[in-house]
Amino acid sequence: MLVVVGSMAVKPGMREEVLEVSTRMAVASRAEAGCISYRFFSSLEEPDTIFAFEEWESEEALAFHFQTDHMKEFRSRLPGFMATKIIEVKRYDIQAVAPLRF
Repeated sequence: MLVVVGSMAVKPGMREEVLEVSTRMAVASRAEAGCISYRFFSSLEEPDTIFAFEEWESEEALAFHFQTDHMKEFRSRLPGFMATKIIEVKRYDIQAVAPLRF
């Protein structure tokens, strides 16, 4: 399984538009073969910081995702939303998943 986690700071006044565009992106992405989960979240401390959390079954599913029309549209809209030029995105290759008991 692959996990992709990202964050970006949103320009003041753009939060609602970002949430609308991100919601459409998440719905379209979750319909893709190989997508386990695809969600956006906002920070409790900094509401204009948006996080993405994705889980993919395989490298091939993630590669296909990057070629979809909804991903291309989303990426073309990002610069207009960003408060900085930096988007932090990390990919994790997961070997095993188990419930955390505490």
